[in-house]
Amino acid sequence: MSVNVLVTRLDPDLPLPNYAKGGDAGADLVARVDVTLKPGERSLVPTGISIALPDGYVALVHPRSGLAIKHGVTMVNSPGTVDAGYRGELQVILINHDPKESVSFKRGDRIAQLVIQQVERANFIEVESLPGSGRGSGGFGSTGR
Repeated sequence: MSVNVLVTRLDPDLPLPNYAKGGDAGADLVARVDVTLKPGERSLVPTGISIALPDGYVALVHPRSGLAIKHGVTMVNSPGTVDAGYRGELQVILINHDPKESVSFKRGDRIAQLVIQQVERANFIEVESLPGSGRGSGGFGSTGR
């Protein structure tokens, strides 16, 4: 199944989001500018594209696992949420978690993945109390005991 996503290239020399292999869920996003991240540093990195999603869809920006394992680079807000009504440039907040080494990205390097998903709108209904469940109100780590 596929959905049409309208894309405007803000930089005509950069590629459109691209699926590297058949069956991939995420399409690669690339850096529009060169950037170097010192240990612990974060930066907002533009991708050179803007998109228009149909109503009822969201674009989720995910980190690249290869960057995480090789360089300790991930995203501060993972996944990043791009709402259907947003028309600005897609940008990725990268952070370098390596304690010693800087990492550099050149213009055109793959920095994140874009996953398009259909979403449901919720009707929030206030009630006096919630129905019971097997878990109840147990919080963080409660299911591991």
